[in-house]
Amino acid sequence: MGSKQITQETFDDAVQENITEFEMDPEEAVREAVQQFESQGVDLSNIVKALRPPASENGQRQKHEILLTLDALGKAVADSDLAEVAEQLVVFTAQCKEQLAFRCLAGQNGAYPVVFSACQVASGDRNLMLKAFYTLSALLDGQPDLLDTAGQDLLLQTLQEYGEDADMTLAGIRCVRHACLKHEQNRQDFVKGGILPLLTGAIVQHRHSADVVRTAASALRIMTFDDDIRVPFGHAHDHAKMIVLENDGLRVLIEAAKAFTDNSSVLSELCATLSRLSVRNEFCQEIVDLGGLNFMMSLLADCIDHPDVVKQVLSAIRAVAGNDDVKDAIVNAGATDLIVLAIMLPSPQKQACMLIRNLVSRSRDFSQPILEMGAENLITEARAAHRDCDDVAKAALRDLGCKVELRELWTGQKGGLAQ
Repeated sequence: MGSKQITQETFDDAVQENITEFEMDPEEAVREAVQQFESQGVDLSNIVKALRPPASENGQRQKHEILLTLDALGKAVADSDLAEVAEQLVVFTAQCKEQLAFRCLAGQNGAYPVVFSACQVASGDRNLMLKAFYTLSALLDGQPDLLDTAGQDLLLQTLQEYGEDADMTLAGIRCVRHACLKHEQNRQDFVKGGILPLLTGAIVQHRHSADVVRTAASALRIMTFDDDIRVPFGHAHDHAKMIVLENDGLRVLIEAAKAFTDNSSVLSELCATLSRLSVRNEFCQEIVDLGGLNFMMSLLADCIDHPDVVKQVLSAIRAVAGNDDVKDAIVNAGATDLIVLAIMLPSPQKQACMLIRNLVSRSRDFSQPILEMGAENLITEARAAHRDCDDVAKAALRDLGCKVELRELWTGQKGGLAQ
């Protein structure tokens, strides 16, 4: 069962009641209202937890600050006052970025049509268009349902017409990314509209822009998600195949990674996307044929001091190791030394253990070399230090054939029976 929900008006009325009936000061009144609703199991994540301005002299209710800004933006758009539109877009964007609750309140009060109209009014004025798309991106963050067909068409058209403009491309892709996260229908609509070649094309066209490459790779990865709980079956697998087969996605990502060996955030995103595309045996082999495995191996060695990068690289290697021939290539390339070394790092421990399980799942020949490197002691230490990876660490020990694991399992079973 989901959490209970209330409206913003209900929360504001409770705060006002605390002030008028119980003579609380504003901060205490808000605090008390939050405690009251949370104790009842109400989800307040989408509620602005701040005091609404007091009613005017004629008794008319006042609005929260973000809604006042929205009114000012709507008036500027209606009057085609471009200077005022630009000013209000900046203010509204900043307010939307403060917290999800502000964005939700604005979205519930007609913000999307106003921002969409601002995008239309800004047409032809590059700087104003950038501000409008920044605002649209901020508004859509966490609210993908707001985007409609007209908005999808506008984003696709903008990415096509401004493909050589890095800033406009980045702004447009950010909107697409927010619109597709946890929204299967938007993903399918964008893919049908031709977003995939626009994303891979952006990576190639702006291969020297870290922001564009990272954001476009992230958008590609989101197209392979199956995260919309409202949809029983998504098109994640189909989208992954389209990225690889129709848009040369593997080559595009691998070549892009080679240009950012000193940028950990870009590398992490590219490796994470590669792992999402390794959905078929032949795709795993293609990554090897394109030099992707050798590149990831050298990356693993060079970035051992960057746990976040190591984590994503291990995840990508684990995905590629779904191909049994690739397992051999990984071991022959000397990966086991680096994988065992990664167990000592806090962030990638789980990925390292999962990769070890993957490598030995079909061939126990790999177990002994890994154990000889001290993997058993390192995994045991990792379990003691980081309980969140306990289950996968135990499974890795079991797959490696460690007798201590078998004894522990038996002890655990007897303990469970005794209880």
